[in-house]
Amino acid sequence: MAGYSIASLARLIDQFERMPGVGHKSAQRMAFYVLNLKQAEAEAFADSILAAHANIRQCAQCCNLSEDELCPICKNTQRDHSTICVVEDPRDVMAFERTHEYDGLYHVLHGVISPMNGVGPEDITTKELLARLADDTVQEVIMATNPTVEGEATAMYLSRLLKPMGVKVSRLAYGVPVGADLEYADEVTLTRALEGRRTL
Repeated sequence: MAGYSIASLARLIDQFERMPGVGHKSAQRMAFYVLNLKQAEAEAFADSILAAHANIRQCAQCCNLSEDELCPICKNTQRDHSTICVVEDPRDVMAFERTHEYDGLYHVLHGVISPMNGVGPEDITTKELLARLADDTVQEVIMATNPTVEGEATAMYLSRLLKPMGVKVSRLAYGVPVGADLEYADEVTLTRALEGRRTL
């Protein structure tokens, strides 16, 4: 007996299953949720995806996500422009912002150096970070990459590049467990990690 299959539903499930960390059952649940939306809600859902793709780009300064040339953090004159916190991913910026303890700027690498995966310094936003240190505005760069082998290697590589430029380079103190992602760390842990950062 042939298996029961609806092509449009199977394609929808397949699209959800491509998302990181989403298994087949979760993808099915999301697909049925979308199917049960009213027509107007389904159109609004689809429009939000298309609008995000069309309107969101990288901030010209920090490489975080932005709808304008500069993101709201880089544009904010009340922030401390002498400190840059270097993170792997835009989600890490959101994690730090939830603490309400850090008032400096960020730099998003969009990855980490990982020779095993064919990712070198030229594949992350290394050049853009170095360009930001051209004047004497920045006094400290905080390396806030994840405490993984690749995250540590990336932090050490960047610190070696930055030290000759005369800026203080520090590393988060980890209250964050080794192997954990900053995205999932709670606000208190992140705040303590910021406060206890050490010079590299």
